[in-house]
Amino acid sequence: MLRPVLQYPDPRLFKISEPVAEIDDSVRELAQDMLDTLTTVGGVGIAAPQIGVLRRVVIVDVSLMEPHEEGKEIPQDFRVVVNPVITVLDPAKHVENEGCLSVPGFRAKVARPKRVAMDGTDLDGNPVRFEGEGYFGACLQHETDHLDGKTFVDRISYLKRSMYEKKMKKK
Repeated sequence: MLRPVLQYPDPRLFKISEPVAEIDDSVRELAQDMLDTLTTVGGVGIAAPQIGVLRRVVIVDVSLMEPHEEGKEIPQDFRVVVNPVITVLDPAKHVENEGCLSVPGFRAKVARPKRVAMDGTDLDGNPVRFEGEGYFGACLQHETDHLDGKTFVDRISYLKRSMYEKKMKKK
């Protein structure tokens, strides 16, 4: 089922999500709703808080792990990760121009650790691990940030954040 994506500065986006104690039908239904929403609105990832559910579930496009040939269309490969945990593998900073479904019409450069791993479980309770650097690494960190009540706006300079918030107030 398609669900509305919460928009910044909805207060639910700043709350910490609860771990999933058991993967049951409610979690599978949540994951399907997240996937339906993501594929309808477009994007490379989504976290449960973005549709108003404070559970530690994300979906990421793992096709981004591999380098792509310029101009060649690669089919998206969405994977659900329950209770994801990020481990920094290379703390050197990498800067990406990030955007977010919950922060429409705004992109900003965000510095994050260059290489990370995301560990969690799939919907069958099996362990999963994705390692990523560059854009994919930023995506893993970005989605996990949502579970901790953060958006990429929290990771940009005060000046840029103020400019965005003033723009939002005018709307």
